[in-house]
Amino acid sequence: MSDLKKLIAQNLVELRKSRKYTQQDIANMVQYSDKAVSKWEKGESLPDIEVLYQICNIYGVTLDYLTHDGAYDEKKEYVIPQSEFRNRIIITALFSSIIWMGVIIVYVYQNLYQEFNNWPIFIWAVPANCVLLWFFNMKWGRRKWFIVIGSIFVWTLIAGLYLQILYTSHFEYNYWMLFLIGIPIQVALGLLTQLRHY
Repeated sequence: MSDLKKLIAQNLVELRKSRKYTQQDIANMVQYSDKAVSKWEKGESLPDIEVLYQICNIYGVTLDYLTHDGAYDEKKEYVIPQSEFRNRIIITALFSSIIWMGVIIVYVYQNLYQEFNNWPIFIWAVPANCVLLWFFNMKWGRRKWFIVIGSIFVWTLIAGLYLQILYTSHFEYNYWMLFLIGIPIQVALGLLTQLRHY
């Protein structure tokens, strides 16, 4: 086990230096302290499997890369091909386009058959897309995107609710104070991304 720890530590150092990252850069990306990253690179401890997987995604390698000896060129089979990254983007864009297609179909149907111009429905597509992006980011992405996706989700959800109420009430009710709900949620999202593991 100690040999495996040393091997993983050695590979972590090699990958970090090859990408010209500092220990602090990696610490920020995985939401740990730079002291924890230093311990991993010295072989004193290992991160849990989820963090190892996240680190592998940062470097574009598989977990097998970390557990095998040899230079980068000798371990090419464990490097995630660029085409896989491209495929992830295409899959995300494909699912996103399905959401937008659904929204357009509902909009056109309401316009043609119900004579109801429900344009705020396009605002609702944005938080729906954020839920999709959140899911794919959990699977393939980096933690730093959570605050961006979460922020867009919160503010567009509130905007959608506000505009829907405003529009359906024929601008009779103006609940602008709904946006105040977003402030503590935004602060909470910011604080969550600052959590560090030691």
